[in-house]
Amino acid sequence: MMINLKNIILGLLLFGYMGSCSFSQQETSNSELANLQNAQGVEPLLDFDKDIIPAANQIHQYKYLIEGKRLGLVINHTSVLGSVHLVDTLWKLNCTINKIFAPEHGFRGKADAGATVKDGLDSKTGIPIISLYGKNKKPHSEQLKDIDLMIFDIQDVGVRFYTYTSTMTYVMEACAENNIPLLILDRPNPNGHYVDGPILQKEQKSFVGLHPVPVVHGLTVAEYAQMINDEGWLRKGLKCKLFIVKCLNYNHKKFYKLPVKPSPNLPNMHSIYLYPSLCLFEGTTVSVGRGTNKQFQIYGHPSFLQGDFNFKPSPGEGAKKPKHEGLNCNGYDLTNQSIKALQSSGALNIDLLLNFYQALSEKEKNAFFLENNFFNLLSGNKSLQGQIKNNISSNEIRQSWEPQLTDYKKIRKKYLLYQDFE
Repeated sequence: MMINLKNIILGLLLFGYMGSCSFSQQETSNSELANLQNAQGVEPLLDFDKDIIPAANQIHQYKYLIEGKRLGLVINHTSVLGSVHLVDTLWKLNCTINKIFAPEHGFRGKADAGATVKDGLDSKTGIPIISLYGKNKKPHSEQLKDIDLMIFDIQDVGVRFYTYTSTMTYVMEACAENNIPLLILDRPNPNGHYVDGPILQKEQKSFVGLHPVPVVHGLTVAEYAQMINDEGWLRKGLKCKLFIVKCLNYNHKKFYKLPVKPSPNLPNMHSIYLYPSLCLFEGTTVSVGRGTNKQFQIYGHPSFLQGDFNFKPSPGEGAKKPKHEGLNCNGYDLTNQSIKALQSSGALNIDLLLNFYQALSEKEKNAFFLENNFFNLLSGNKSLQGQIKNNISSNEIRQSWEPQLTDYKKIRKKYLLYQDFE
C-alpha cells in the first residue's frame, strides 16, 4: 500500500504520543539535508540528477509507522542517509531494533559473492545480526517472534541475477506467513532506464533468478515487490502487507549516481552499467576482473590471443579466490567508454560475448562454458548458450527474446510508481 497524505497527517498527529522512537523534526530535516549534500558532493557529474532523494532520507514520511514498533531491518552497507547508516540513525532516535537481517556480502558489504555470511552482533550497537545468505536465506518464525514491523532498505542495481531481490522475496514470504508488515524504503534503480534480455524460464529458477523477468527488469525494489505480490510469486499465493515510501524527484528517465558502491565488485558507475552484459561471462572460463580494481569493466583469459589489455587477478576484498588468480589474462578494458555512451546504449551488449567466443579455437570453445550450468542460470534459459555455439547473430538472438519481452513490459507497467522511460 502507498503511504498517502492522510497517513502522514495521522502520523504527525500521533507524534509525541507513541512508543519508543523520539524525533525532532527540525533537527532531523537539517541533518538529512547536510548528509544528502555531502553524499552528492562526491564526484559531481552532469550525467546524474542531483535532486533525487531516496526514501530512507525522508524520515518524516515513515516515522508514524515505526514509532512504538519492534523493528527488524533487512539492510546492508548501502542503507545510508548520506554518510550515516540507517541503523545508527534509528538507534539515535531510540527506536527498538531487535534484529538486523544481512543479505549476500553481509551487513558491512565486504563478503565475497557466494560466500557464507555468519550470524553475529553489530559491534557498534550490539544488535543481533541474522544472516540471510548461505543455508538460511529466509527468516524463520523463531527469528521473527519479537518483530512488529520489517524494514527493507537495500540499494539494488536492477539486474535479475543481483540477489537482493531474491532476498526480498524470501523476506516477503516470511512476513506474509507470520503476519508482519514490510516497509520498503525505495531507492532509485541505476539501470532503470531500459528493459532487456531473455526472460527466466521456470527450469532455470535459482537464487540468481527466481522470477520470470528479463536480465534487466527496469524496476525499483518497491515496484518489484508489488509485482511479486500481485503476480502470485510468493509460495502458495501468499501476499505480504506492504508499506512503501517512494523516492523523491525520481523517474525512470533520470540517471542516479550511487553514493556507496552496492557490493565489493561493483566499485563505480562504469561497473554498474556494464554489469548486466559482462556478468554472463561469469558462467564461462573468462575473468571479468574480480581480483583487480576494474571489476566488471575488463574481461579476458590467459590463453586468449586477441585483445589489447592484460591483467593479473589477485586476492582482495570481495574476491578471496578470483578466477585465474596469479595468471596474466589477455582481453579488453572498457573503462574508456564514457558514462553517457553507456547510459544511452540502453541494451545488453551481447556482442562482447559473441565476439569473444567466435575468436576462440575449437578446443577453447569446447571448454568455454562451465559445466555447472551457471551460464544457463544467469541467462535464464538453455537457448542462449546454444545460440552462441551455433554462431547465431546478435540481431537474431534479440529477435528471439522479443515476444516474451513484449508480454513482460505490459505486466511491468502495472506496477510502476514513477514516470517510465518511454
